[in-house]
Amino acid sequence: MTGGLEAICRVRELHRAISEFEQQFQSRHGLCINEGMLLCTLKKSCCLTSGAIADALALSVSNASKVIASAEKKELVSRSLGDCDKRQMHFMLTAKGEKALEEISKSELHLPPLLAALVQ
Repeated sequence: MTGGLEAICRVRELHRAISEFEQQFQSRHGLCINEGMLLCTLKKSCCLTSGAIADALALSVSNASKVIASAEKKELVSRSLGDCDKRQMHFMLTAKGEKALEEISKSELHLPPLLAALVQ
């Protein structure tokens, strides 16, 4: 394989490794990977708008809204009105979201070898 064919085959392998990790994460924590990344992002930044969350997670605003709504339904995040602009919503971790992050940090997730090589 050379050039584009090699690249697309490698991307396919990466996609499979990410899917494998995602399934393991979902099974263990009951969260999709985007919900987990949302919790990590809010832990680091405390309080963000949906637009800032979309940027941080590299999602469209529409997809970020779906992830936020799912996390809200699980009571992992909450929303509040902006101080200056009451039309703007800010999202933050709840106590349940903090606890979920603690559980994630204590758990041992096994990265597929291809992903493990990338994060070292």
